[in-house]
Amino acid sequence: MLKLSWKNLVNKPLNMALSLILFALGVGLVSLLVNLNHQVEENFDKNLAGVDLVLGAKGSPLQMILCAMYHVDNPTGNIPIEKSRAFLNPKHPLIQQAVPLSLGDSYRGYRIVGTTYDILQLYNASISEGKLWANPMEVTIGAAVADAQHLHVGDKFKSSHGLVEGIEEHEHDFTVVGILKPTGSVIDQLILTPSESIWASHEHGEDSSAVQQLAVGSPDSASMEDHDHAEHEHAKVAPSTYDSLTIRQLAEQQRLELMGKTDKEITAILIRFRSRTNIQALNMGRNINENTDLMAASPPNEIARLQTNLGLGADTLKMLAWVIVVVSGLSIFISLFSSLRDRRYELALMRVMGGSPGTLFQLIILEGLLLAVMGYVLGILFSHLGLSVLAGFMKSTYRYSFSGWKFLPEEAWLFVGAILVGFIAALIPALQARRTDISETLAGG
Repeated sequence: MLKLSWKNLVNKPLNMALSLILFALGVGLVSLLVNLNHQVEENFDKNLAGVDLVLGAKGSPLQMILCAMYHVDNPTGNIPIEKSRAFLNPKHPLIQQAVPLSLGDSYRGYRIVGTTYDILQLYNASISEGKLWANPMEVTIGAAVADAQHLHVGDKFKSSHGLVEGIEEHEHDFTVVGILKPTGSVIDQLILTPSESIWASHEHGEDSSAVQQLAVGSPDSASMEDHDHAEHEHAKVAPSTYDSLTIRQLAEQQRLELMGKTDKEITAILIRFRSRTNIQALNMGRNINENTDLMAASPPNEIARLQTNLGLGADTLKMLAWVIVVVSGLSIFISLFSSLRDRRYELALMRVMGGSPGTLFQLIILEGLLLAVMGYVLGILFSHLGLSVLAGFMKSTYRYSFSGWKFLPEEAWLFVGAILVGFIAALIPALQARRTDISETLAGG
């Protein structure tokens, strides 16, 4: 029966091709939207990293979140350390963790972030090769940066202003001292360094040897000899052996040193509260916005608002895709119904040769199901091929990793829906075939 159903379909290749293309288009579009929406939400949620509040310069809250947490937009501006040092204090009663960020430079589209070791705890990152950054112009890079740019420990490179490659290339060289293990989060796409590196890159005309004397963790170093000694001391302890307590202590020391540089500026601060049920913590953002020159934004709220806006467009496209699936089902119905007129004599002969009404019913149903299954397989294939192409574009443009070959449980339900459409489309033609009158059909020739 299956072989006979297939022969009947390929007997009219144009009709079959039209039904398949329509069905594959609808199924593929639904699958593409489901996969894309799932992976976008997954990336957004993963990179929230438990951050409760982001502080930065006045401007667009969403822009600040996208810049400081997802690194896909430009900063709203800088904030003076003098006005933000209270939030960096390790002894702040409401703040468990504060991650300062100094932004502005990049290397071939990958953002260079001036920060402290707090960021490692934020994303559960650890060293794979080399050591952590300790002195100005030293960088520890994410796994994706190392892989894409073929950077190794000891390599040097120059940074560019902003996120566009080649714009105002700075004269100072950055040196790769370490590479992080892959985490699947945004830190894989970052180049980490002390904030002093960012300041030095923008202080044109300052002697680079003087810049190198400012070592994070070595505030008393005032000569190149002291700097070399500090670097040697740092190298004695492999960062891969640091436990979380040591990292936390070093991070607090770095923040205390940063608080003392009141003549400098940073871009943003990522904040985790000690308790999310504390009413003072929950009101901190509003108090900052109303009473200071800083701006505070809640990442979960801003991202939820963004996803709601994106979801409206995605839902509209998904409805359109299901309309295409229904239209393709109508095409299958028309194709099978119209073919019955040409096949009435054939169906009557099958009855004469021993076929029952149920056999004819089964034959037509199988044809509808075959079209549905082939359309589903073709649609899923097109969907994942399209997502693979789109993943390459997203990675080159936004530095985010998307997979074209990740299959979701929703696609199994999509298969059930495709089978149901195929069955319904073939039901009326199958019932009509079942009622074929043998004597009348054969008498008419």
